[in-house]
Amino acid sequence: MPSPTPQPAFVLVRPQMGENIGGAARAMWNFGLDRMRVVAPRDGWPNQKAIAMASGAGRLLDEARLCASTDEALEDCHYVFATTARARGLTKPVVTPERAMQMAHEKIAAGEKVAVLFGPERAGLENDDIARANAIINVPVNPEFASLNLAQCVLLTAYEWQRGVTDAAPEHVDMAKTEWASHAEMAALQTHYEDRLETAGFFFPPEKAEGMKINLRNMWSRMRLTRADVQMLHGIMRQMVRWKERGD
Repeated sequence: MPSPTPQPAFVLVRPQMGENIGGAARAMWNFGLDRMRVVAPRDGWPNQKAIAMASGAGRLLDEARLCASTDEALEDCHYVFATTARARGLTKPVVTPERAMQMAHEKIAAGEKVAVLFGPERAGLENDDIARANAIINVPVNPEFASLNLAQCVLLTAYEWQRGVTDAAPEHVDMAKTEWASHAEMAALQTHYEDRLETAGFFFPPEKAEGMKINLRNMWSRMRLTRADVQMLHGIMRQMVRWKERGD
């Protein structure tokens, strides 16, 4: 059964290769999408090559809605996006995949049904298909090589949909069973190194010593260390001192 989460339907219009249909299914399910509609696939349906390529996302193919025409695939939809890599001479809003999926979220939240059209591998959607769409999705790709594989285009669009579903931070750090060092721990580390360097005669000549210490403290402040990092650096300095003392 399809997942209960409201989402856009991805419509593959006259896809040519079963492998690309299977790859599109994988890409959709990677990002929690499972509403696939297939319009007049060239090699018939079901397609064994598509099933083999789906690799874990075969349910989407089993549940895919097979349609004879683009109109049939869109009959229950209120808003339609068409993906294309080239200008078509049609007056329509042109949006990035990111903006398109933001719009899709807004429209679906308002109770509308949204579809995204993806064209066949060789030449993409025909103008007759694009004329049925409300807006065009255009991916900012290399103009000298603008053609995207069907599954790649599906993946890009599905990823942008998922970004609006999850609250994933754009960056995070895996702390690996530790936590960030506190100011007090960093201050103790600075003092440890400063004291040892003082003993070793590092701060020379005397008139430059204070400036050198300020530079060293500033260097420490630019480092974001974990408690494990601090403990290791303490250990390094202690071992260097022991080694020096044994050498003496």
